[in-house]
Amino acid sequence: MTGDSDRALVVLSGGQDSTTCLYWAVDRFGRANVSSITFDYGQKHRIELDCARDVAAAAGVANVCLPIDTFAALGGDALTDASIAVSDETDDETELPVTFVPGRNLIFLTFAAAYAYRHDIRHLVTGVAQTDYSGYPDCREETIAALQNAITLGMDREFTVHTPLMHRSKRETVELAVQLGGLEAMALTHTCYNGRRPPCGECQACRLRAKGFAEAGVRDPLLDTR
Repeated sequence: MTGDSDRALVVLSGGQDSTTCLYWAVDRFGRANVSSITFDYGQKHRIELDCARDVAAAAGVANVCLPIDTFAALGGDALTDASIAVSDETDDETELPVTFVPGRNLIFLTFAAAYAYRHDIRHLVTGVAQTDYSGYPDCREETIAALQNAITLGMDREFTVHTPLMHRSKRETVELAVQLGGLEAMALTHTCYNGRRPPCGECQACRLRAKGFAEAGVRDPLLDTR
């Protein structure tokens, strides 16, 4: 029997990866023991919030959305700053993409842990990966391991951060979604950095997603939406 210590909270952005992780959590912990959390961090494309809500509803899982407007106030990246266009350009100093939001996953998981603390949830699930990814340093395994240790020490409670996709390619992520019965839910997701549905097919996020579906030999349900 699953006890309170076996409940899980999924960080759900409404994208392909976090949606796959939501279905992974349902399979691993049981639907009744899974909830999800979404962050309104001032992202330019508000469609993400709608997609997260719709994906959670389709999976039969509760979803809460918390506001964090600090990232938009900081600016300096293509996902929150209206003056910066999405492109393949990288920062001259850091060589990171202009879509990198510094500290985003660190903050998301810290707030998720605080929420989990109040609701006696010990397992956190996130869709970060360091295979077929954009090079964001807060997606790396060593970063997540350090953060798990920090939130466990800082809240004096044992947390486990699960990263089901950490070493999976985009093809393997698509295959996992199919295996878990989450393929139809992909029609409800949002990936495009330019905020388009159907996806623009040109930004890095769209290209990575298309690559995964093509290599898996599966048609992306999102392509059939209007």
